Order: sequence, then structure tokens, then C-alpha cells
Amino acid sequence: MQRATGQREMARADKLIVVGDSAFAEIACEYFEHDTGFKVACFAVESAFRKRETLLGKPVVDLEGLGQSFPASEHAFYAAITYGQLNRLRRRLHDRMIEAGYPAASYVSPHAFVAATAKLGSHCFIMENNVVQPSVTIGDNVVLWSGNHIGHHSRIGDNVFVSSHVVVSGFCQIGANSFLGVNATIGNNITVGKDCWIGPGAVIAKDTQDGEIYRAPESTAAKVSAWRFFKVAER
Repeated sequence: MQRATGQREMARADKLIVVGDSAFAEIACEYFEHDTGFKVACFAVESAFRKRETLLGKPVVDLEGLGQSFPASEHAFYAAITYGQLNRLRRRLHDRMIEAGYPAASYVSPHAFVAATAKLGSHCFIMENNVVQPSVTIGDNVVLWSGNHIGHHSRIGDNVFVSSHVVVSGFCQIGANSFLGVNATIGNNITVGKDCWIGPGAVIAKDTQDGEIYRAPESTAAKVSAWRFFKVAER
């Protein structure tokens, strides 16, 4: 596994294929090239969905014919896919690349704190300002967007996407394929079932069942306008 700081297991290649051509693919390209020894060789997209020839000055190629010009013996890969189909799309493309013989790369920002006793799976993407406390276990194919807190002795299952500023307290279990939205809070000793969607700002104070959706109440506009409340005469 490739880590930005050069620690942990290294993928055997220093050339990287980014699977996907979304905004996440652009971010992954910049982060890998800025913080690691990887050089992005191309973006790869399934032919039915490829709409362009280049991205960031690099070729966008069909995933189906990838091995002809970008062989597995010389390239690692990262599947820069968000949480579509409850993370199953990222997992499917990851599995396809593994079956084709490509080694998976991971990214861990040098601006993240990962405790020495934390265990990270393969094909993870951990962005800046994450705190991964002691004795945490993070599964395979997990994304931690920026600024999350993963509390001590918690376990994040495979294929999970944690967006920004999420708090997972200590001794929690987050089930496979789940999504945790911005500013969600998971209380201490809580188990979130697999395939759960925890919406932005939701507070989870008891265990959830598999496949559940939790939404925080949405804010509503006040009856008085901001101009009137702040006594703004001119607009």
C-alpha cells in the first residue's frame, strides 16, 4: 500500500492509473502527484461512459483496453469513485482492476494523523486533517474525506465513505458499504449496520439496523428577512 509519507507497504509500481474522470479523479491525481512518488499515467473509464480524450493534460482511455498501453507490470491503480450505489461502483471497478493484475494504491495525507496502532486496509484514501486514533481498524476500499475524527478502538468496515467533519466516537462499528454525511455524529459504543446512509448533521445515539437511512431535520427560512433583521436599508 502506498502512503504519502512513504511508510507502510509500497505498491510495486511508481506509475499510477486513476480509474474515473470525475472531480474526485482530478483531486486524486493532484494529491498522489504532490504527496507521493506516484506519477499519474492516465485516467481510465469504461468505454460506454468515456466522453473526453484528455483530463489535466493526461489521456483518458478505455478501461477495456487498458493493458495494451498501460500494463499491470508497470502500473498501480486507484479507483477515484465516490459513493455511488452505496460504494458498490467503487468496489466493482476496484475488483475489476485487481482481477486484471493491477496492484491497488492507497493515499494517506501527510497532514492526517494516523496512530501507530491503527490498522489500514488496502485501497484507502485518507485526506488532510483526519484523526485516526489508537487501535482503530479501517477496512479495504474506504474513503475518509477531509477533517474527520475516528475514535479509538473503532472499526470502519469495507467500502465505506466518510465525508467531512464526521465524528465517530470510541468503540464504534461502522458496517460495510455505509455512507456518513458531513457533520454526522456517531456516539460512543454504537454499531451502524451495513448499507446505511447517515445524512449530513445526523446524530446516531443508538445502534442501527442494516440498510437504514437517517436524516437530520432541515433548517427552514425565518419569516423575517435577513435585510429586515439586520436593518439593511439598501440592497
